[in-house]
Amino acid sequence: MLRLAIVLATILVTPVAAAPSDRISPAILALKAGIICAPQVIGTNPAPDTVAGVTNIVEGDPQFISNGRQVPAVIGIGFGLKAQAAGGGNLYDVTVTVTHPPMGDAGITQQTYPTAISGNALSMVLYQFDFDYELVQGPWIIEAATGDEVLLRVAFEVVAPQMVPQLSAVCGFENLLS
Repeated sequence: MLRLAIVLATILVTPVAAAPSDRISPAILALKAGIICAPQVIGTNPAPDTVAGVTNIVEGDPQFISNGRQVPAVIGIGFGLKAQAAGGGNLYDVTVTVTHPPMGDAGITQQTYPTAISGNALSMVLYQFDFDYELVQGPWIIEAATGDEVLLRVAFEVVAPQMVPQLSAVCGFENLLS
């Protein structure tokens, strides 16, 4: 099943630091993107337009172990973004769309769910690999929009674990490199 994790994080705001392929609207004050090791899941929210039908709520504020965009295709690895709305107000009715190579028996390539982006703290949106069928290599895009306005678009590349050996000891997948 798909495991997307959403959690509101309260950390200091940093200026927008985007990769060349990112798209960021003036409605977004701050954006960080990166890779995490699996955090503790403490609950779920309904997300009927995802394979799992839910998104995970994770404990605490998982820190990025890397700001890189090459994500190892390994169970327990997560990746995503932290964003804050400009102007101090919250953005409601935000739709997150995760686009990826064909996944599972149905060949799903896109999943969506609702969220909000805080104007007072960074809001976190993560995708975590929990099942083997999710480990599809290739381009992955996480996009957030309100109506027709794209607020942000962040690109990742899911790769074989051997492509990012520097992350193996951090999240414990050294055995996959032999």
